[in-house]
Amino acid sequence: MVQESIDKGEVVYGVNTGFGGSANTRTNQVQELQSNLLRMLQYGVIAEERTVTAPESRHDTDLNDIISQSALPLDDPLASTSMPESWVRAAMLIRINSLASGFSGIKETTIRTLHQILEEGITPLVPVKGSISASGDLSPLSYIAGVVQGKPGLNVWTRNANGERCLKRADVALAEKDIKPASLGAKEGLALVNGTAVSCAVGSLALHDAMGQATLSQILTAMSVEALLGTDESFDSFFGEVRSHPGQVETARNIHAFLSKSSLVQHSDTEEGELRQDRYSVRTASQWIGPVLEDLHLAHQQISIEMNSVTDNPLIDPARDGKMMHGGNFQARAVTSAMEKTRQSLQTIGRMLFSQCAELINPATNRGLPPNLVAEEPSQSFIWKGTDIMIAALQAELGFLANPVGSHVQTAEMGNQSINSLALISGRYTLEAIQTLSQLSAAHLVACCQALDLRAMSCKYLGTMAPIFKDMTSEAFSRYLLTPETAEVFLPAMWAAFQKALDTYTHFDSPRRFAITFESLQPLVLKHIRTTTEAMQALRTWTEKCCATALDNFKMNREAYYANPEATAYIGSASSRMYNFVRHELGVPFMSNKFISTPRDEEGDFTWGEPDHDSKRGVTMGGMIAKVYESMRTGQLYHHVALSISDVHEYSSAAEKALAANKDENAQFSYAMTKARESTGWGGRSPESLSGDEKNDAAQAQNSSSATVVDDTSCLLETEAGTNQKVKEEVDMTPNMAWKAHSMGFGDENSQIHSIV
Repeated sequence: MVQESIDKGEVVYGVNTGFGGSANTRTNQVQELQSNLLRMLQYGVIAEERTVTAPESRHDTDLNDIISQSALPLDDPLASTSMPESWVRAAMLIRINSLASGFSGIKETTIRTLHQILEEGITPLVPVKGSISASGDLSPLSYIAGVVQGKPGLNVWTRNANGERCLKRADVALAEKDIKPASLGAKEGLALVNGTAVSCAVGSLALHDAMGQATLSQILTAMSVEALLGTDESFDSFFGEVRSHPGQVETARNIHAFLSKSSLVQHSDTEEGELRQDRYSVRTASQWIGPVLEDLHLAHQQISIEMNSVTDNPLIDPARDGKMMHGGNFQARAVTSAMEKTRQSLQTIGRMLFSQCAELINPATNRGLPPNLVAEEPSQSFIWKGTDIMIAALQAELGFLANPVGSHVQTAEMGNQSINSLALISGRYTLEAIQTLSQLSAAHLVACCQALDLRAMSCKYLGTMAPIFKDMTSEAFSRYLLTPETAEVFLPAMWAAFQKALDTYTHFDSPRRFAITFESLQPLVLKHIRTTTEAMQALRTWTEKCCATALDNFKMNREAYYANPEATAYIGSASSRMYNFVRHELGVPFMSNKFISTPRDEEGDFTWGEPDHDSKRGVTMGGMIAKVYESMRTGQLYHHVALSISDVHEYSSAAEKALAANKDENAQFSYAMTKARESTGWGGRSPESLSGDEKNDAAQAQNSSSATVVDDTSCLLETEAGTNQKVKEEVDMTPNMAWKAHSMGFGDENSQIHSIV
């Protein structure tokens, strides 16, 4: 059809005209024009890797030569100037999908060459900068098109026999795989380079991980609620019923389900002096995350449409006998829009997780956890203080990255591209924001596991100490109580006060903490006993003995928990899944100085310089957080996130079915009773309200029509059951909303997000 237009003498942009602001030129050299287009666009900067060497003699070498040979680079020259392979391969796939639609005027053999290059694992080396994503991503795509031509001046990534990456010239790589370079005909060069594939590819990869982070943030919130001894009341469905934003409803439902089996969650009013409700970072999490899910839902729609669109110019309209249509589908503003929303969403998630993590670390807000989440004495360890600083730095960076890119448009190309999307730049910064948020959420996940271990250790201790404390207290003071009835309130009050005091004085080392705790209990004891000399002596004796016993049990319990930490018995299903993944699959331990202290030679249990000797000794906090971070980057962690969401859907489905069955049963019973009353002549009135004659008439009517009532009711119930089934089928056939994490997928082959990657 392109050739037919040329033969008819039509002027077709980019086929027999110049490009952009030079489209007022004409040419008959249509094939040469396509090669000229690629030459014009291959302007990107890709630095070569270089070896840093020290000159043999500094005395005879010029200073400039010394600097050029031995100066360390400011960054990795190649990695900082070229795109990762994943970006390029995703762009190639999206471009093939667009060209295969048949509206771009490109030969099938050319598309197949591009597909073969992708299938053989040949990835063009593409510059990372230089595209304004106006007439598509012209320059990045020109490098892909140049490899299709087999241009020797371009390089590609390939894999050797051992699977190792290596750089080769494009023509050499194609020859090794027996791929014949394509000779581009009229319109084909323009069809290859004029499109949004690179921006869309980067955007789709960013959006996939953003959805993973949005879903993970709900699990981290549940873990934070448990670690902070919070309540599930904030996530009750009532709030969604009176404020029905779909993202809020979805988030609350997920978090409430995550907390359903946790023994750490509080379900009753708090004690006097405590906050009645949780702080904002957890209490309003569903209202905070909900709009993020809705923004990501719209971004998902925009990227999905863009991935399956034809985005070059001009296009061929088969319905109009192959007419060449000139327009602007290459303008990638839809991708920019999706990325700006996504980046703002990442900052929003980060701000919430930062607050939650900071509240866990701070003893003023963490409801009895040790300061800095230390497992040892607080004067001897400050293990999470540095991480507290790190998350502040990461969140500050997220705030900067959340700024819009699309507002920085510059006029380009002789004024022709006076508006341009900057979509690729926006996508690049979104991936940088993903990287930053992933580090923050990784730190928060490790902190949550640490906090849950500390809670579990405390629960085990309190479970052991409770009967001992009550027995010792009862034995010491039972004979001195003011009244026999006092015993019913005295022991529970003492135990509650003991727990509260322990939580209050966590910033002290254990000996001082327990001494102050028991001293603080003395006024409560005096309130309930007779203050005789003998009673005062009993109080002093009890304070000393019970304090010593409580402290000894605390230390023994701590050592026992160090040896075998396990918190899953106390936490919800989603928290348990993430806890097991971090502790057992990734090998991140319950952190203490034992693991992060530099081993000393005089200890005799570590041999310096032995590479295989006890690699778990002397690790860093950052190294442990990095394990979680890397699992996010590979997608390993998101698999467990998806399983947690699947559990919610199964739980919700079962609950909805049970509720529906209960409603049907009640409705059927109500209908049957109403029908029976009408048939018996009661007319909906109660038998007690009828006169004597009316009761006799009703009894006769009941006897004569009882069979009819049963038959009519059975018939109607069958009809209702059929109707209910039809409604249920219609509801089940309605697609789930795309912001639901289940439909976002992460491994589900039928999900929309699966098609992105």
